[in-house]
Amino acid sequence: MAISVQVSIFPLKMHKHILTLVLVLILLMTTSPVLAQDVTPSPGPVYIVQEGDTFYDIANNFGISLQDLLDANPLLDPNSISVGSRIVIPGLQGIGGVLTSQVVGFGENITSLSRRNQVPESFIEKLNHITSPYELYAGYKLVLPQKENSTPLSGIVELTRGESLLEAAVHENSDPWTLVQINSLAGSWDGAPGEILLNPAGSARDRQGGLPPAFINVNVTPLPMKQGGTIVIKIQTQPGVILSGFLVDKPLHFFPTEAGSFVAMQGVYALLTPGPYPLKLIATLPDGSKQSFEQLVLIQSGYYPNDPMLNVDPETIDPAITVPESQQVEAVTAPANLQKLWQGMFALPVDQTYCLKSRFGNRRAYNGGGYDNFHAGLDFGICSPDHPFDIYAPADGVVVFTGKLIVRGNATIIDHGWGIYTGYWHQEEILVNVGDHVTAGQLIGKIGQTGRVTGPHLHWEIWVNGVQVNPTDWLNITYP
Repeated sequence: MAISVQVSIFPLKMHKHILTLVLVLILLMTTSPVLAQDVTPSPGPVYIVQEGDTFYDIANNFGISLQDLLDANPLLDPNSISVGSRIVIPGLQGIGGVLTSQVVGFGENITSLSRRNQVPESFIEKLNHITSPYELYAGYKLVLPQKENSTPLSGIVELTRGESLLEAAVHENSDPWTLVQINSLAGSWDGAPGEILLNPAGSARDRQGGLPPAFINVNVTPLPMKQGGTIVIKIQTQPGVILSGFLVDKPLHFFPTEAGSFVAMQGVYALLTPGPYPLKLIATLPDGSKQSFEQLVLIQSGYYPNDPMLNVDPETIDPAITVPESQQVEAVTAPANLQKLWQGMFALPVDQTYCLKSRFGNRRAYNGGGYDNFHAGLDFGICSPDHPFDIYAPADGVVVFTGKLIVRGNATIIDHGWGIYTGYWHQEEILVNVGDHVTAGQLIGKIGQTGRVTGPHLHWEIWVNGVQVNPTDWLNITYP
């Protein structure tokens, strides 16, 4: 039996046209890299200058040389860059767009920052040259991509023991699929009790991602810290919690505030070597159990200059004299009075028309020795024959010491509460007595030149929890 086979010519023509189209596409694909070489490559992402940035800091943050940064921005003056300026960052292959920076807060980690800003952890690590999570200490200036018309997520969901992601989502007016996507979870089962998840539909709270449940929020200012600075730690906790902790090697004292939170203040030693140091917070719960959190915080240099060499009476720099006297002052300024006595910003301890002879933190050397001392206060001098000699209390407090010392001369110490003390050295005359309650602006003494001096002046100190700090901060900032 014969079989008839019919073949249509039309499909054969279509196959021919398709074959031709495929060949053209292959040709275009193989030639496209050559065409791409003729296009000028992008110079790099753009960084938005933040407060306190310098060209050197920016180059260091991105791991590039200062010269490469200057070459990429020939029209900008490296000695004068303003906040908001846009600077091209060269050498970041595969990264584009607009970049900004933010300081890592205490309690934050790379996971919480990734979730809050909706940026993959791997991208943050690559952009900031992070090789270990331990490098991400509080005060670290982190570079992040800036998304237009977008703000970091602030709503949170905290998983409690035995609670499913679905239940937590319902409580926060969200859904588990959104929480999985926003927080880069493997699935609805991927969430540990106590874990902090970000939620675009939740109520805005300042709860940091790494803190235990006893801490509702922790605010540490300023970050980064600096030599000679006053650090303020404000904490909101669950009911009945007792707080303790330490910064560097100093135990912290927490005091309740009218707002229902707790505050601790701590000075940073002016000769402390810059670098990361531990800040640990401990919450003791009503049942006696403890929850704690520790993170490294960055302490920067105060950039204090050297004072001219000083020639003084050798007795006043003899350790046999200086050590016992310093120990005596440290003992007086050690207690932390539970009552806060001052209100608002501190006032000048002298009349408004004054001259400053030496600033806090300046490195000191005596009689040809090394610069291994620092100036622990502000020196207010007598700069004309009719200049006032009066000394005033800068804030309310209680006088806890008056007397004559070899190095400090005629000295007065006032307790302002909460571990804050002020000292007044080298007086000609002391006009108060131990136990006196003084008020801001009250006359307490006369400027003189007793003790280790090279001329008449008032040396004024502020102690914060056993450490001398820069008094200038207290004249410009209301603590706490």
